[in-house]
Amino acid sequence: MHDSFFQRQLGQTGVQTAAMALGCYSMSNAYGARSDDESKAVIRRAVDQGISLIDTADYYGWGHNEQLVAAALHGRRDEVLISSKFGYIRAEKGFGISGDPAYVGKACDESLRRLATDHIDLYFQHRLDPQVPIEDTVGAMAELVRQGKVRSLGLCEVSAKTLRRACAVHPITAVQAEYSLWTRDVEAEMLGVYDELGVTLMAFSPLGRGMLTGKLRSLDQLGPKDVRRHFPRFSPENFPNNVALVDRLGALANELGCDVAQLALAWLLNRNPRMIATCGCDTLAFLAENLGALDIRLSDQRIAEIAEMFAPGNVSGDRYNAALMQMLDK
Repeated sequence: MHDSFFQRQLGQTGVQTAAMALGCYSMSNAYGARSDDESKAVIRRAVDQGISLIDTADYYGWGHNEQLVAAALHGRRDEVLISSKFGYIRAEKGFGISGDPAYVGKACDESLRRLATDHIDLYFQHRLDPQVPIEDTVGAMAELVRQGKVRSLGLCEVSAKTLRRACAVHPITAVQAEYSLWTRDVEAEMLGVYDELGVTLMAFSPLGRGMLTGKLRSLDQLGPKDVRRHFPRFSPENFPNNVALVDRLGALANELGCDVAQLALAWLLNRNPRMIATCGCDTLAFLAENLGALDIRLSDQRIAEIAEMFAPGNVSGDRYNAALMQMLDK
């Protein structure tokens, strides 16, 4: 594996993990049909290469993803940390959100069963339930720690206020939030709050849902059920502008002798020494490309140059549609 430059401490636990985690969301058909066999091969290869944190959720394929992870890690559970999430529930119109304390324990038991393990290393509330005080939900999550079913707790996309309230109940080890060159909302306030509270940021979608790979050239590449079709940045109006922006990064990547995806990941990893990039991929080729980012060192000047290229006003469209934006914790 790569040197200690790309090792991270997980919150205040003292546990060390690689700066790159494997996100398994796309392995359950979110971006179109995928091969379970190759997905399992990706998970095993990632572990072989020193990736020690595997991220899943009960919502990914409504249980399919956790079962896939369990199958891939059969006989190798002790080599990795597993993070999973609860909070999304099936509803008439797609899904709802639940942070009800009684539901927390039930969801955890179901995840443990699907993951074929006796504990989850990092257990996250996937989305905040506005109807349930965070203290109540985290209190129920803390009970799982006391029972030995969960080792550490996490939250997803919460505000500073919510995070502070949660930490007053039980230490929060990590927060999952979207962070990449084209989604930099956390920089304004949250990065400082994470450092203050000793919370590790697990940055999801560090490649902008595939956009920062430079491989998406046309919306025709997205299947009819691809979830990205619902995101404003992939709309017919915004997509061409965003392709042009990524092409600017591509020119710099050519100059540096690396792939666009590797440069985008290297920017994140070099910029923040306390952050973990949760990189989703579902093919061995994509995994190899992502791992290559761990060999790239960038100067402060180069980091600043790339940041200026992707200044928030240069990206076209919101990251979510209006309905999903309303679900975010303010």
